[in-house]
Amino acid sequence: MPVMALITRVKSGFFSDLTHSYTMNQVAIIGASGYTGAQLVQLVDQHPSLTLSHVCVSASSADANKPLSAIHGQLAHLDYQLSPVDDEMLDTLCNDVSMIFLATPHEVSHDWMPRLMAGTARVFDLSGAFRLKDEAIFSRFYGFEHRHATLLSNAVYGLAEWYAEDISNASLVAVPGCYPTASLSALKPLINNTLVDTQHYPVINAVSGVTGAGRKASLTNSFCEVSLSAYGILSHRHTPEISAYLGTPVIFTPHLGNFKRGILATVTVKLNAGVSHDEVNDAFYQAYADSPLVRLRQHSPKLDDVVKTPFVDLYWQYDPASGYVVVTAAIDNLMKGAASQAIQCANLTCGWPQQTGLLL
Repeated sequence: MPVMALITRVKSGFFSDLTHSYTMNQVAIIGASGYTGAQLVQLVDQHPSLTLSHVCVSASSADANKPLSAIHGQLAHLDYQLSPVDDEMLDTLCNDVSMIFLATPHEVSHDWMPRLMAGTARVFDLSGAFRLKDEAIFSRFYGFEHRHATLLSNAVYGLAEWYAEDISNASLVAVPGCYPTASLSALKPLINNTLVDTQHYPVINAVSGVTGAGRKASLTNSFCEVSLSAYGILSHRHTPEISAYLGTPVIFTPHLGNFKRGILATVTVKLNAGVSHDEVNDAFYQAYADSPLVRLRQHSPKLDDVVKTPFVDLYWQYDPASGYVVVTAAIDNLMKGAASQAIQCANLTCGWPQQTGLLL
């Protein structure tokens, strides 16, 4: 490799050292017309070792056969057309590419997964179809019965900083939801160090931008209608996901804000008696010592700090007198809450540094 080319690639953050080798991997994205799918297209296109060979939507989609740039103008520099995908294409696609990213509705991912897993491709599912292991809880919160128990049991949860080893060996990765990513990132250091008084449920209040509701037009996510408000009170489907991977119940209340993208979660937690400042600080610094996409802040983060980045920013403040700690977590819901975390997981399955292709 010419010296200048090598320097360019090192400076852009694609290599953690000069000896790490990369091979090209063919990638398919299904559901590319949505906000998350379009973000995935951009990330895969800029990745040094991924080649985007298939940009797809469901055959029934109104966006089928359109140029992607006609829907997402910020991608006008990319020449991709949205190919319709049917059962026959699924049967060949799962052997023609190395990786398949599903930015599809929960029901679609659920129904297509047996076909996709019949091939050699690794599948990264950004829907909620394979996150919850308890089928009864799944049917209650998602509104349909899960019919693929074996695939569900084999799926690995894709919270990259916490399940890296399992992800690296997985064929099916269930990429976490955006709210759970922020909430779990804030809480797991405390839970895993047994600092939390589990007699008191952690309380999570989180606000998301309207892109979290998807591209489909609706009064609930119209900018003319949206005003800061809570929704899904004591019933949101991300509550059991957070509780399952935290190992303790939580009270989770999501809010919709009148802005495009980002999530700010404020988490209030009662700690065990006698926990010190040092124990709280050590829990976070030790948990994320080797996590290049987690930033531990000295002040409470704001959404502008993380929008269009792959980071989760964390800040905490502890009051030993009351025993309560408040943790704030900020992410971009389309990046760390979806697309960039999926790329983190893909990097792990290839043995590459998690930040490959994400820090330019």
